[in-house]
Amino acid sequence: MGWTQTKTCPKVMGRGGVPVQFTVGLKLKGKTDHIAVDAEDALIAALKVRIEHPEAVITYVRQQNRRGDARHPSHGLAEDRH
Repeated sequence: MGWTQTKTCPKVMGRGGVPVQFTVGLKLKGKTDHIAVDAEDALIAALKVRIEHPEAVITYVRQQNRRGDARHPSHGLAEDRH
């Protein structure tokens, strides 16, 4: 039994099937940065950042945690800033 578009891993989805926030680390023009992205899974989060910044190198993707990310806040993608 494989994963299909209608089935998602319950560990990754938030309560009620709502996408969770991921932090995507990247290196762009010699500087490191991290961006917060709402997505269904880590791959989709990385692809959203790749579309926004095609020249960037994705270094990591992880689920956000309240404690660490409150100390070092990240910014969202351009479309999330409205």
